[in-house]
Amino acid sequence: MEPAIISKRLGALQREQLDAALAHFGLGTFVRAELVPFGLFGQNIFVTSSAGEFVLRGSPHFEWQFPTERFWVELLHEKTDVPVPSPYLVDESPEIFGWSYVVMPRMPGIQVEDPKVKQLLSHDDRRQMAHAMGETLAPLHQVTSEISGRYDITTRSIRPFDLAHELAYPFPPPVVEPARSRTISNSERVLGVIRRLLAKSRAIDDHTTEADANWVEELIASNQHAMSDDFQPAFVMEDFKEGNVVFARNGGGWRIGGVFDLAGAHFGDPEADLSRTSASYFDESHELAHQFVLAYLSKNPARPGFASRFQIFMLLDRMIIWEFVQRHEGGIPFKGATLRAWVGRYVDLLTTVGPIVAQ
Repeated sequence: MEPAIISKRLGALQREQLDAALAHFGLGTFVRAELVPFGLFGQNIFVTSSAGEFVLRGSPHFEWQFPTERFWVELLHEKTDVPVPSPYLVDESPEIFGWSYVVMPRMPGIQVEDPKVKQLLSHDDRRQMAHAMGETLAPLHQVTSEISGRYDITTRSIRPFDLAHELAYPFPPPVVEPARSRTISNSERVLGVIRRLLAKSRAIDDHTTEADANWVEELIASNQHAMSDDFQPAFVMEDFKEGNVVFARNGGGWRIGGVFDLAGAHFGDPEADLSRTSASYFDESHELAHQFVLAYLSKNPARPGFASRFQIFMLLDRMIIWEFVQRHEGGIPFKGATLRAWVGRYVDLLTTVGPIVAQ
């Protein structure tokens, strides 16, 4: 018997199971499989069949994960030219593996998250990649909606943000108090989530101080004037970063060969999507952060108040990561830095990397 593929999250996957999953969608017969050596949650394996190259994604975090990802993949496939893994085939039955799973096309290209790949890239390669990231994000934000909100798997439609749901996200909300069960705007959501993450961080350990909390409120107070909701709600991936794309050669340069991992996507203010990638590039090179933001703004010009909103959206993104690290890793990766010291350098990114926008 051929040895099983052992995945930390997915367990031991037998050839017969993988063959059955492929057969369920008429995708040929199993040839081989390999683990994906990077990624935070280990939900994916590469699978080769007689019909081609695929990714099997399993053991969803929540019942809504795969249906939600399918909705966004198919919407982006229909509305944009940005490559996404369509068709995104979902088998909701646990019969084969004990959990629902997805089979989708493997997108062509390299993953820079692989250290062995990244070390072979030149500085010019990295500049071109940062530029490609900005140019790819811009058309994603041309997919718009009449309302800000999330995909609801029950109604199969976009549902306006609900306070109780957003304060508990990504987990189901607890028994809802009437005062917390109400529709909120995108701006209310952003500020509410920042404060929720701040409170959760303070409850976990003593790494988030009262001085940090005061600084967060001061930052909000200084920039909240720009947080109006007079924008066209657009696709927001929330986790747009190099780890969720592959790069392919485009003549002498680079283009994005695929965008994936869309579970956190929603309709909201598209400017929020600049935070995660610009922060990552900023850590590597200020020039890369500059290239990324500039490439994006060349396609989607900044609205008035951009610089102030950038600070709040960056605060939101960094708070998501700060709270996650406190909860799962005891805050150790931050090596004793205060929240203000760690987040502060990112919220000032626009002034640090050079003139991009004067607003």
